[in-house]
Formats: sequence, structure tokens, C-alpha cells
Amino acid sequence: MEKDPQINVLGTDLEPCSSDPLTGFFRDGHCNTCAADQGSHTVCAVVTEEFLAYSKYVGNDLSTPRPEFQFPGLKPGDRWCLCAGRFLQAHDEGYAPRVSLASTHRRALDIVPFETLESHADDAV
Repeated sequence: MEKDPQINVLGTDLEPCSSDPLTGFFRDGHCNTCAADQGSHTVCAVVTEEFLAYSKYVGNDLSTPRPEFQFPGLKPGDRWCLCAGRFLQAHDEGYAPRVSLASTHRRALDIVPFETLESHADDAV
């Protein structure tokens, strides 16, 4: 699987999202993507308790550890590469977490408008 160019939504080099917990479609700490990434795991989110509860409610439990998948479970404050569609859904329903624009892959813009990401920015633009 060849990674798409590592460019963020600001048009600069994609910065790391998280190495603890290790995130990303490739589990390389970045929100890298490729043609095989059907979910577009491209939005670097700083998860909140409210977002984690919302995500669990809509069927994606990100807070429960799943050791069989080397997944420690997320807690508030963790950074995680979210599926762009899930982020947009959470935004539309009022539960979107903060976002690191420098660590969000530009392919997120295929699904989420920049203005929406910017309104949840956790970093200075």
C-alpha cells in the first residue's frame, strides 16, 4: 500500500498525531492514508469524554481496551486519527472533538470542509 503524499490541511508537511497511543491507518503515529483506507482515518482529534461517549453510542467504542488488536482504549486528551466521516457526523450532532490541523491529512478535505475543521482547531493557524 503506497501512502498518499504526507501533506496536512494547511498545505505543509503532515505532523505526527500520536505515538502514545500509536495511531493512524498505518499505525505510524501520523494520519496518513492511501487508497485502501476506506474510512479515511485522516482527522487528528484530541478526544473528549463527550466525544468518546457519543462514538460509543453510535457504535464505535473507542474507550474500551481491545488487547487482541493492540488497542489500549482512548481516554480524554488522547490524540487519535479519526475517520473523516465520523468527525463530520460528530460535528453535525454537536460532539466533535478538537482537531490538530497540522496533523490532519489533506485528504480529510474530501469529506470535511476546511472551515469545519478550523472551527475545532486545537492549534494556531
